[in-house]
Amino acid sequence: MAEQNLEAKLKNLLKQEKIQLWNPPYTEQDQQPGQQHMQELAGHYAPLLRLPVSEVGGALESIRAQAVKRGKGNQTFRETSVATLELLLPRDAKKDPKVRTYLETRLDVSAQQVVDRVAEEHGLRSIKLILSGRTLSAERRLDEQGVKNHSKVMVLRVSDGELKQQLTEEEEERRSQEESVQRTQKGFQILSERDGSEDPDTTPFLEIADQKGNPLKIPPTEKKALILAMGFHEKGRALMKRKQHDNALCHLLQADQQFSKCGSALLSSVDNYAVLQLDIVWCYRALEALSCLEDGRSRLQRAEDCFLRCYGEQQERLLMIKGNTGREEVLFLRLYLLQSLLSYIEGNDSQARLQLSKVESLYARLRPDSEKMAQLMALGFSERESRLGLRACRGDLQEAAIHISTRRQEREELKQRERQKRRTRMEAISALMELGFSQRDAARALHHADGNVDRAYAILLDSSQEAQATNNNTEGGASPEKVEQVRSEVTFNIQTLLNSDKTSQRKAGGGASLCSPPAVLFLSLQLLYLGFERDSAEAALRLTGGDVQSATQLLLDNQGVLSPELLTPPSTSSSSSTPSSEEPSSASSSPEDSELVSEVLEDIAPHEEDYLDLTLEEESELISAMKAYLHREPAHT
Repeated sequence: MAEQNLEAKLKNLLKQEKIQLWNPPYTEQDQQPGQQHMQELAGHYAPLLRLPVSEVGGALESIRAQAVKRGKGNQTFRETSVATLELLLPRDAKKDPKVRTYLETRLDVSAQQVVDRVAEEHGLRSIKLILSGRTLSAERRLDEQGVKNHSKVMVLRVSDGELKQQLTEEEEERRSQEESVQRTQKGFQILSERDGSEDPDTTPFLEIADQKGNPLKIPPTEKKALILAMGFHEKGRALMKRKQHDNALCHLLQADQQFSKCGSALLSSVDNYAVLQLDIVWCYRALEALSCLEDGRSRLQRAEDCFLRCYGEQQERLLMIKGNTGREEVLFLRLYLLQSLLSYIEGNDSQARLQLSKVESLYARLRPDSEKMAQLMALGFSERESRLGLRACRGDLQEAAIHISTRRQEREELKQRERQKRRTRMEAISALMELGFSQRDAARALHHADGNVDRAYAILLDSSQEAQATNNNTEGGASPEKVEQVRSEVTFNIQTLLNSDKTSQRKAGGGASLCSPPAVLFLSLQLLYLGFERDSAEAALRLTGGDVQSATQLLLDNQGVLSPELLTPPSTSSSSSTPSSEEPSSASSSPEDSELVSEVLEDIAPHEEDYLDLTLEEESELISAMKAYLHREPAHT
């Protein structure tokens, strides 16, 4: 980083004095440096920077060589349309960390062609190309994706291709790693489509809620994108904990793409998006890819703006919602630390020191006190609870113990409310199913009716009437009086099902005379409106002599399905039941889907404040490094 810092300072000085190192007398006709003038320039700047002349001279030559190469690249691009790209290779793929790597290519070729060249020339396997925080699509052309002459392209390894294995094993490993992002997306897509109508113990589903656990009303499209974004983010954070920063960055960038599909109002009201930006730049730091300064700087600015909107200028909104601000302060510590790092790389030492002073102040307050941690853990609290509790209460041991106990009680009450909510929902769905509706339709209607069973039934009935509109035109419509009569009967039955512990079971009489087929066809339409299948409706009407009320009760008693011997061959006329009664339920899942869901759920942190539970070990190391860089003793020149 020291080299980047020095070069940034020199570039600012050269710009102020309007010195162009790529022109004479600093660069001669053969593109070689003008040694005398370069030496004089180094002697001029060394006292200003309080650094040795040799160190300043080396940095000036690096800047001059880059400028000459850039000029050549511009000329080549004008004459041949061949662009020069700077490649930011993985650390272990660089032969010399101080030497930049370039690639010449046309921009009208696919990204896959460049991937193949990079892989071959640098001995890499399974790589992705990242431009300004976006993954380049392998199939599309470079120029279609914003790649220009002199663009900086990050080469991200997504699997370990350096292992000495058999080719078949390498290919299998490569495919497995490449499928990681796809499997994560598929798993969270399945979860985003579940509505909670199934038993949560066997069919998990996700619900987006606020800090108090209250579900948020979000349009379906945005909700799906938000679940995918948060899912990719969780997977990325899990990989960061395992120090797999290459793979983590792939998932975090996918999360960023999904967040972009959410409305700005939603993004400005939650801190998830800000935390994601911090995590992406933290991965840049871990991968030593901070030369992507422009993208890193803009992401940190977005994170800071989002925090200010969510928490308030003085964190007053956060204080009002959570009662304290101590836990979230670790996010500002990381933000200021990354801002200090970027300022240093840009050569702005004063700004770097200013941000670092904020970091040190926060670190002194937030670093774990081992003695107090031990005392809280002796009381039965976990390490995470102890750390977060002490931060929330500014290190007060007694207050932290009370705070942790209160948080435990709140979480338990939230779980109880969730269990009761699910029980009530499942009871309501069962009641609607006993009226002959499918589980999927019942769950959807109940969702649209905000849990109101009567409104859900009305939605289902109206949906059934619309589905049978075509049949009414060809087979004759049922009278409004009859339909209203059936509606009243079933509404009464809904209330009976919900208000009694056990619905009385009555058997239909077997001595009724059969009515004529036309009458059966006419009256069965009224039962079709209720969601019953045609075969069952016609059989029930035959058994009850065409009495709609008795047929309805018979179907309810048998949960809409009569035994096979009671059913007659199906009618030749075409009709359908409720709109989606024959569609597979989105909640049902194949063994493969269940495996995908289980896989992604493993990476979801069990604690809702896991993203705040930073041990600050990595931050401590970076703080020490920054202090060493900024407080270097001036060299005697």
